[in-house]
Amino acid sequence: MLMIGCHQAKKYYGAQEVLSDVSFDVYEGEKVGLLGGNGAGKTTLFRLLSGLETPDEGTVSLRRGAKVGVLDQIPDYGRRSVGDVLLDVFAQVLALQDRQRELEVEMGSSEGAALDRLLREYGEAQEAFERAGGYEIPAKVDAVASGLGIPAEQRAQPFAELSGGEKTKVSLAALLLGEADLLLLDEPTNHLDMEAAAWLEGFIRDSSATVIVISHDRYFLTQTIGKVVELEDGEATAYPCGYAQYREEKEARLLRQFEEYKEQQKVIKQMKEAIKRFIEWGKQGDNPKFFRKAASMQKALDRMEKVKRPQLEQASIGLALEIDGRTGEDVLTLESVHKAYGRRVLLGEANALLRYGERAVLIGGNGAGKTTLMRMVLGQEEPDRGELRLGSRVRVGYLAQEEAPPENRMSVLDYYKEHAAMEEGESRGRLAKFLFYGKDVFKPVAGLSGGEWSRLRLAVLMRQKPNLLLLDEPTNHLDIASREALEEALEEYDGTVLAVSHDRFFINRIAQRVWALANGELRVTLGGYDEYREERKKAEQALEAATARPDEAASAQSRNSRKLSASNTRSSGERSRMPDSGIAAKKGARTGSSASARNSVSRRDPAKLEREIFELEFRRAELETMLAGPAHALDAGQLSEWLAEKEQLETAIDELTEEWLTTAD
Repeated sequence: MLMIGCHQAKKYYGAQEVLSDVSFDVYEGEKVGLLGGNGAGKTTLFRLLSGLETPDEGTVSLRRGAKVGVLDQIPDYGRRSVGDVLLDVFAQVLALQDRQRELEVEMGSSEGAALDRLLREYGEAQEAFERAGGYEIPAKVDAVASGLGIPAEQRAQPFAELSGGEKTKVSLAALLLGEADLLLLDEPTNHLDMEAAAWLEGFIRDSSATVIVISHDRYFLTQTIGKVVELEDGEATAYPCGYAQYREEKEARLLRQFEEYKEQQKVIKQMKEAIKRFIEWGKQGDNPKFFRKAASMQKALDRMEKVKRPQLEQASIGLALEIDGRTGEDVLTLESVHKAYGRRVLLGEANALLRYGERAVLIGGNGAGKTTLMRMVLGQEEPDRGELRLGSRVRVGYLAQEEAPPENRMSVLDYYKEHAAMEEGESRGRLAKFLFYGKDVFKPVAGLSGGEWSRLRLAVLMRQKPNLLLLDEPTNHLDIASREALEEALEEYDGTVLAVSHDRFFINRIAQRVWALANGELRVTLGGYDEYREERKKAEQALEAATARPDEAASAQSRNSRKLSASNTRSSGERSRMPDSGIAAKKGARTGSSASARNSVSRRDPAKLEREIFELEFRRAELETMLAGPAHALDAGQLSEWLAEKEQLETAIDELTEEWLTTAD
């Protein structure tokens, strides 16, 4: 069923046309990525889809009765607590619970017909509360809050006291709990760490809601969307595929469009030349017939639907990173580095090595100590103990995450001239490579957007020619084209890179190793984010197995105990029925010798024997599995070793079992 129909929608702000001809359809349950460069009109289209604004021309229709949830700006909840904000979406259901409590009080002082009426109303309210999922509300809130990284102790805190990032997370949680039919999400992974972003990806994939998302997070888009709507030059183009395939489809479409454009231009050229000839012939022969043909052909040319010349290459920053001399082989060394603030340990005996030409990405949750480690590398802080040292001839270039532009009226051009030590003419040429054209260079730095400020700092950094780059969230505020330009430059960079990032696509592309910082421990994994995630998954599985093993052992001991108990019972019954034969005499003699042994040796704990038997049986089962596998079918030496070990295990199991029987007696 159609959820959204957008047909030839146009939108103007004053005389400026923001959306010129936007047409696309979205069906129920689809997950759609709304893409486009800065200023393409994505936010304007979101406002049309949410009903906050109406198109000046064309139509935007929404399925009748659909509930829409929008994440684009932080609401003002006043002094209400975080917990109240999360429960807001369940207000009607919780009102039923409040009514039940009121009825309980009233029933305590009622009797007769009044009590019967209250009991009926109470039953109806209870049934409605259960039908609306009231008993599941606490579990839902806990699941979403913990998934997005909202700690339980924050529930009592006033919403107004939260930081901007914390407010965004709480607003997103409230939106997801509302179970809207259509979710419009504008940069939902901003302020989310990797774990929360991964949880949100799973939530969106599993949700039955229709989702339209604006995002520069390419990993998030790859994991969630199955359709792309791209805004470009005020028009929309739909691609019925995921983000990874969209890039290939777009390139193929542009090439087809370019071929169509060239063919049409040939036809247009021929028609214009024919019109010109007809007019000349008409003048020469004073023949109105040629003028009529020229006019007819001109009308046909005017009616022709022109193919727009496609822009095969998007404007992106021209970033080429160079170094001023190389460093020694060991660029950054951490040896037993310890750093703590009071009882809070950020680095506990951390060891790591970054060699010349390597690219490492430092990851970790908010407050894990990533920025502190960067400050120690810059010499702005010292380790409490241990040693952190830079190699020889290291020239550091640092791009800070939260660095704000100066508040004065200095222009972009003046700022670059001062920090890059370059004349005005050359400065303007360099700035043009970072998309500061014409009058843009006279913008005050204090008024730059986040993306413009990041581009300007990258321009200055490139001029410094460092051989060790320290980058703190370098892709923040950059559009996709600029992120890709930065990645390409880092791949070709001859120096060494240590970056802090939550951008998983960026990590996969440039990282040769991941430094993961958590709970004071620094772990190094070779490869990018996917390799780190796989390594962590294996570690978690091993931990779960180790945690579950005691329970499995107890269960197996119980099974062995029942088995051995049954065996003992059968043996006792057989002995009671067995005549006094030689076999019985031998058994009696063996029992007597065992009894004699027990008189000289202290009795062993049956529970300990059961554990030993279980461990041996577990190993025997492993060997049987390996012997049955095809991998070593032709390895006679390996098979021989396993068979010998299996025989030894069986002998030991028999001896321990007999000892257990004797001890149990």
